[in-house]
Amino acid sequence: MGVVVDPAVPAEVAGLLRANASLLSRMRAGWAPHALAGRAPAHRSRRGPSSALLLAATPVVIALMAVLLDSPLAPAGFVLLGTYVFIVLVKVASMSEPPEDERPHERHVYEQARWYDGRYLLGEDFDQEARLVLGRAQRAIGSVLRSHVNAEGLLDGASNAVTLPAQEWEIARLLAKLSTLRREHRELLGRGLAPEVAPVVEPLERALSASEAAVVARVEALERYASRVKEAERAYHAHAQIEELRERLPRYEELLAESGADRMAVPEIEKLAEDADTLERSLRRSVESAHEAFKYLEG
Repeated sequence: MGVVVDPAVPAEVAGLLRANASLLSRMRAGWAPHALAGRAPAHRSRRGPSSALLLAATPVVIALMAVLLDSPLAPAGFVLLGTYVFIVLVKVASMSEPPEDERPHERHVYEQARWYDGRYLLGEDFDQEARLVLGRAQRAIGSVLRSHVNAEGLLDGASNAVTLPAQEWEIARLLAKLSTLRREHRELLGRGLAPEVAPVVEPLERALSASEAAVVARVEALERYASRVKEAERAYHAHAQIEELRERLPRYEELLAESGADRMAVPEIEKLAEDADTLERSLRRSVESAHEAFKYLEG
């Protein structure tokens, strides 16, 4: 499950948050850039002298190794050579991976996430039951927004583009709250309850159940809307195919006339125009039905 973002968050920031779910989870677990942005140049300056020192020492090390290799202490020369090569490799590796405080992308994500804290939700904000309900809502919304009838403006795409993301955020926000309260409630029950507390717990459990039922009712309304849109989508494609066949009808009639077989024209071809009209009425009814379902969401 991806990041759910408040639709009021700017689109560029929302896209950034959605694309960095794993980094946001690390932040939620306590990760933060180690240094302030202004300290990065100082860090680079500390790296520079050690590189220069290593470079300056190279001729000395080579000369010393030549002397050792040409003497009875040749094994010590090989040890010195291996040690020096190891130091060089470690240095190269450390320079190839920039430290965390020099990763501008991660810092930018961190700053935006801090600024818009509370305006986005992660997978860990939901318990298993909530994830299933939110998944249903997201599938219903996705099927509507990706439909051809929506893209063609038959469903009032502008309203869909505003209302459906708002519905997703509101459902996600309520499910996150519900998940937190359910987790706390289960922890309380796990510690054991005194007999005097039981009468107080029962109304709280009913409140949780009633809240969950209300959220599920919202999701079911979305699913009904998506189902109506799916019916309209089927009628839309069937109507388009019939229209395509009807455009070809004169060519079939011409062929039948030229071949002398026009008296044998099959009834199915002659009925194309009638079928197209029937499908157009079906499409109109399906779209009107979808509009009615959408009004329920707005209300």
